[in-house]
Amino acid sequence: MSPVRVVVVDDHPVVRDGLVAMLGADSGLEVVGTAQEGAEALTVIDAAGPDVVLMDLRMPGTSGTEAIRALRANGRTTPRILVLTTYDTDRDIRSALEAGADGYLLKDTRRDDVIRAVHDLAGGRSVLAPAALAALTGARGVRAELSAREAEVLRLVADGCTNRAVASRLGIGEATVKTHLMHVYEKLGVGDRAAAVRTAWELGLV
Repeated sequence: MSPVRVVVVDDHPVVRDGLVAMLGADSGLEVVGTAQEGAEALTVIDAAGPDVVLMDLRMPGTSGTEAIRALRANGRTTPRILVLTTYDTDRDIRSALEAGADGYLLKDTRRDDVIRAVHDLAGGRSVLAPAALAALTGARGVRAELSAREAEVLRLVADGCTNRAVASRLGIGEATVKTHLMHVYEKLGVGDRAAAVRTAWELGLV
């Protein structure tokens, strides 16, 4: 089985080198590139084709959140992105996840947990630090309760159905599907269908 290919993005050389050494010590991981800010990261990622990117948030030049948003342009879902940062404010967490990050950990996370998180992301699972999960659930609270129909629509969207396919499956109009999705976005505090599916899955709503 091929190792998981990883790119590390961090503006602090000591941190970056430490992460490279830590990840490289795992036989199931291979560091294929590094970058010190977001714009450079986009170039490195395009050239290296990693499975997972470890992304810091606040860096000179292009920030991590901006780089994540660029990587997710046009519906792109790869590579998987793990934010690894010292910032645990609700604003930082929600901005990163809504931009398209698949996981969020703090830099005080144990070595073994970071390595496990990289493997989990490569396997299609999301990873959230307790602070990140608290920011999501605490900020949304009861607003995250979806109606039965909204959950049904979101489940079909999560299965890859278009609005037209959802409408056909449920015997409703496309306009009604769009209305349900707008209500879902509002309740989950997100701006698009990909973020809605990811957040609902993380919160156990679908």
